[in-house]
Amino acid sequence: MSYDAALAGYEVFDFAHDGRTFPVYRKGSGPAVVIMHEIPGLHPQVIRFADRVAAEGMTVFCPSLFGTPGKPASRGYAMTTMLGVICVRREFYIWRGDRSSPVVDWLRALARKAHAECGGKGVGAVGMCFTGGFALAMMTDPSVVAPVLSQPSLPAGRAGAAAIGLSGEEIRCVKRRLDAEDLSVIGLRFTSDKLVPDARFDTYRREFGDRFEAIELDDADAADSFIPPHSVLTLHLKEDGPTKAAEQRVIQFFKVRTGA
Repeated sequence: MSYDAALAGYEVFDFAHDGRTFPVYRKGSGPAVVIMHEIPGLHPQVIRFADRVAAEGMTVFCPSLFGTPGKPASRGYAMTTMLGVICVRREFYIWRGDRSSPVVDWLRALARKAHAECGGKGVGAVGMCFTGGFALAMMTDPSVVAPVLSQPSLPAGRAGAAAIGLSGEEIRCVKRRLDAEDLSVIGLRFTSDKLVPDARFDTYRREFGDRFEAIELDDADAADSFIPPHSVLTLHLKEDGPTKAAEQRVIQFFKVRTGA
């Protein structure tokens, strides 16, 4: 089955860097924002968010890192994708919290390409769930000026609850940039979400202080879905109330930081 209709209006190209190649879907004009999808893939609700960013005068770059682009999210699809990523892929450090995943190097290169092509003050980046922490690790590249961490779920497992998936050197680089360039980071989560422990957000607060803006939501704020409250900007987004306000805050953050 083809799911091309969900990505109508997007250009697609293959981007290769350092032995890795992934398709990237692009739409819009103006400064760039890299939008990294969650499990199970680049599904319609992720695309809806990207459409809204593009409508506000930015160019969205949506890499497809796993799953089938455009395919609707479901419980079965999510489980199949998760098993495939855990068992087969080597781009992601699922259990290790002391360094960024190998795919982050590819994402940094994509950000550099996007900035060179689209201009502006720099590139925005948002990760979701499995990719949630990648936007922060991307800040070690000077092109990235607006990182958003939506329900950052790696590393997995109780032992890594306080870890944020960056090495000490990467954390120091991010802190230097935040202070020297007067930048900030946004993190989003539902407070009941066991995939995003309290300890992880405590680490962000401890490491980055008032440069870290936490948006934390109650279960009552979530739209109904096939999983418990988790996906702030996609599956559990309501078109009014706190989740909508969170979406609008993220889009405004991108506009200001990138100069859209």
